[in-house]
Amino acid sequence: MTLKSRIVQFSTLGDFLTNPENETELKDWAARAKNENGWFTEDNVLLSLKEIGQKFLSKEALESFTTNVSLSTEPKRVGIVAAGNIPLVGFHDMLCVLLSGHKALLKLSSNDTQLMLRIIQKMQELAPEFKEQLEVVDRIKDADAYIATGSDNSSRYFEHYFGKKPSIIRKNRSSVAVLTGNESTTDLRNLGNDIFRYFGLGCRNVSKIFVPKDYKFDTLYESIEYWNTIQLHHKYNNNYDYNKSIYLVNGDKHFDNGFLLLKEDERLVSPLSVVFYEYYDNEADLNLKLQSYEGKLQCIVGESYIPFGESQSPNLNDFADGVNTMDFLMSL
Repeated sequence: MTLKSRIVQFSTLGDFLTNPENETELKDWAARAKNENGWFTEDNVLLSLKEIGQKFLSKEALESFTTNVSLSTEPKRVGIVAAGNIPLVGFHDMLCVLLSGHKALLKLSSNDTQLMLRIIQKMQELAPEFKEQLEVVDRIKDADAYIATGSDNSSRYFEHYFGKKPSIIRKNRSSVAVLTGNESTTDLRNLGNDIFRYFGLGCRNVSKIFVPKDYKFDTLYESIEYWNTIQLHHKYNNNYDYNKSIYLVNGDKHFDNGFLLLKEDERLVSPLSVVFYEYYDNEADLNLKLQSYEGKLQCIVGESYIPFGESQSPNLNDFADGVNTMDFLMSL
């Protein structure tokens, strides 16, 4: 398959994912995914499918993404260890491997098997040529290179087994938002999407906010009130109840609106249902705080950064951990 034909085939998959006539089938995918993983609600699965169809698989996006890409003349076997924290988070790596002309050996997460299998089957149904380019495996053996996504703990395992060959090994990342106090209600409403989409389980979810001294949280809480139905999800609400009880027992100062806890804390990664906040004095102070998290940040949301509400809508060039996956694959 030429690069041009690959782009055509992937854009065909994108057309399928964004065509309203296929809603019944996609909802069936979502139902299967939810049965496997209670965090994968129908809304979140359909959102992920829509984002992939629009942002990753439009012909225009694929052509722009592959402007400087040439197919490998010596295809390698690239092992992919996919994460499963949010729906289809492993799709981007698979797409990159196939666009580069290599063969993908895909080890799926037990938390995101059904949905990944459905989109792979549909892709191979629309483009049978991909059957020879992709293999779903229980264990990766004899790969020439690896792309593995996990936690700081699992990265040590990955380094031990994969580190002797070319590899991208991803660790824990988190995202923050910077507020100035001049945000509009719309900005703060959109920030709610950055915090709550996918229940805050993604590395692109905002887990901490930086605010100026004497910042009043009233407008923020009022602006994100439309997300209050998130408390109806029992898994999320269990986390909220647990963290609230811990703060109350320990006498920890915090804000509470009934479904989100705000706590002043210098740490970067907050528990589920909690967002940490930290005050800053001026821009220089803020920059020092952000620099202290070097290597740990996936996104910074704010007026001078990623626009509010867009952290969970990455483009093809928004590579995880800031490592260009296509450059890595073309170097093999």
